Amino acid sequence: MKFLRKEVQIALVAIVAIVVLFFGMKFLKGLSLFSNDHVYFIKFNDISGLSASSPVYANGFRVGVVQDIVYNYERSDEILAVVGLDTRFHIPEGTQAELESDMLGNIKINLSMPADMSRVLAVGDTLMGTTNGGALSKAAEMIPAIEQMLPKLDSILSSLNTILADPAIASSMRNVDVITGNLTTTTSQLNVLMAQLNHDVPGMMTKANTVLDNTSQLTANLSQLDIASTMAKADQTLENVRQMTAALNSQEGSLGLLMHDPGLYNNLNATMRDADSLLVDLRQHPKRYVHFSVFGRKE
Repeated sequence: MKFLRKEVQIALVAIVAIVVLFFGMKFLKGLSLFSNDHVYFIKFNDISGLSASSPVYANGFRVGVVQDIVYNYERSDEILAVVGLDTRFHIPEGTQAELESDMLGNIKINLSMPADMSRVLAVGDTLMGTTNGGALSKAAEMIPAIEQMLPKLDSILSSLNTILADPAIASSMRNVDVITGNLTTTTSQLNVLMAQLNHDVPGMMTKANTVLDNTSQLTANLSQLDIASTMAKADQTLENVRQMTAALNSQEGSLGLLMHDPGLYNNLNATMRDADSLLVDLRQHPKRYVHFSVFGRKE
């Protein structure tokens, strides 16, 4: 009896281990242990690595898990994914199932639901599924473009290395250093100049105020002048000048005749020449014109 008891104990332990292992495997796969999920079918042409225990999401929230994958050996383009969804979740008509993969290669099913959720699918209905490569697919699509860019990048890097190896670059950098030092010196000088200006500006403003006061005084003095009387006198003077100019331009009077009569001018010119000749002769032969003797006049 003791031997039978040991065999029974071993059998019971084995049965318990198998049951624990079974439910443990389901738990590790993410499958529900004791709940009765609603089962739906999703038809794919390519499952892209989808397997049992892959999660099912709706608007980013996990609503179920893939329970099994059924492959149709007669039609290779039909693969059914058996999914179990939470009993509280109802799939509206028009919902699309998409396969998505993240950067680590994990596959999930994302349910894209329409805005109208008034009509829902019955439990056990089949949805059509599509494949969305996600980030990995986009990265793969970029590979051809990157391959085309690599020769250009290599050429650009070669040109950049050639430019950097040019001694003129090092000289330019030294010049930039010198220019920076000069700018620092100039900034210091400008600071000194601004300090001097801040010191001198108050005195300059005082002088400017004095000049403005003198200008105001001059303006006041000018306002006190009799401008009308002065202008009248100036007009009278201009009128006298005009009359004198008119008299000179006319042929009346001595000055007018002198300016317009060529004969008078010629006579005056001839008289001046005769007078000049007389003076010259008087200076050379004074005895012809003056006779003076103590003893009387001699014939």
